[in-house]
Amino acid sequence: MKYYIDEDISPTIAEILKKHHIDAISAYEAGMAQAADIEHLRRAASERRCLITRNRNDYIRLTVQFFNEHLPHNGVLIIPYTLPGDKFSFIAKAIIKYDSKHPQDSLEPYTFDFLEAKFLFETLTKGRGMAMTSPTCLKSSFRA
Repeated sequence: MKYYIDEDISPTIAEILKKHHIDAISAYEAGMAQAADIEHLRRAASERRCLITRNRNDYIRLTVQFFNEHLPHNGVLIIPYTLPGDKFSFIAKAIIKYDSKHPQDSLEPYTFDFLEAKFLFETLTKGRGMAMTSPTCLKSSFRA
């Protein structure tokens, strides 16, 4: 899957993902810093990328708008605010794990996924002798 990292997430995360052979571009790298949310979503869709953001409310609203207007959309992955934004490596590892569990080229149009706490906890505790069941995500999508 290809990813577009919203400007509310550090571009360092895109760099880490690239080192793990994941196709990711940050809003900063794309020259889109300070662009409106709708422009970020349009850019991601034009490149068939899933948009990764922490900005849940605005992107849920925009997903509904894109659905109603029949605009291209390649999904949104929400990183919760419960995960500190300065934990770049941790966030990148969670995205890498998510990507390995979702091998398709993109999410279905108008889908938004939320990384669930259990998924993030598994990433955090790996190698510390703590076990968790396989990660899950909360998934929603709009259907006609």
